[in-house]
Amino acid sequence: MMGAERKTMVMSEKEKRNTAYHEAGHAIVGRLVPEHDPVYKVSIIPRGRALGVTMFLPEEDRYSLSKRALISQICSLYGGRIAEEMTLGFDGVTTGASNDIMRASQLARNMVTKWGLSEKLGPLMYAEEEGEVFLGRSAGSQHASVSGETAKLIDSEVRSIIDQCYATAKQLLIDNRDKLEAMTEALMKYETIDADQIDDIMAGRTPREPRDWDDDKHSGTPAAQDERPESPIGGPAAEH
Repeated sequence: MMGAERKTMVMSEKEKRNTAYHEAGHAIVGRLVPEHDPVYKVSIIPRGRALGVTMFLPEEDRYSLSKRALISQICSLYGGRIAEEMTLGFDGVTTGASNDIMRASQLARNMVTKWGLSEKLGPLMYAEEEGEVFLGRSAGSQHASVSGETAKLIDSEVRSIIDQCYATAKQLLIDNRDKLEAMTEALMKYETIDADQIDDIMAGRTPREPRDWDDDKHSGTPAAQDERPESPIGGPAAEH
């Protein structure tokens, strides 16, 4: 669920636009990569610690994930930062992607050390406890279960996964820059868009007005919250 709105928080137009680009980046990459849960809703209304949120709704109960699905999740997690970099320049990138980076890094490391999804390291467990193997600590920890050489290989494989996902997500956003701009403008206008508007934007159409948009705008009565669950791994993709 999206969480309670922070109604007392007033964002500047610049902050809103930066957040809109960030969330649109998540949504577009998530929509285009394979085996990713569908984008359900995107919002730039502050909730909890987040300035915005992109929600992905699983189509069915899932008890395991393929390597392809994990790669796609990492790609979508980096979509927000890449969208910022494309629109603000590298020096303008914000700290808003910190949670995304943490989650993407952990997924990549788990792929290598826990789930046997590295061709070079094979189907072996390289960490006995959560957080045991980290960059720069793998070989030096008193609880280390790997050699220095293996620790370097683990770091190299994690870096390779991250670099591959970052490059994939960046190319998708470059190729779909028009959709990034269109979704950003829709978020600036409506603040929250759902699957219908996202479908319109991805098809190159002008997005329709959200359901109950007129009622909300003129009466001040908020629409009922949809209580459908979000993906336990994929959403919300961004926490600022």
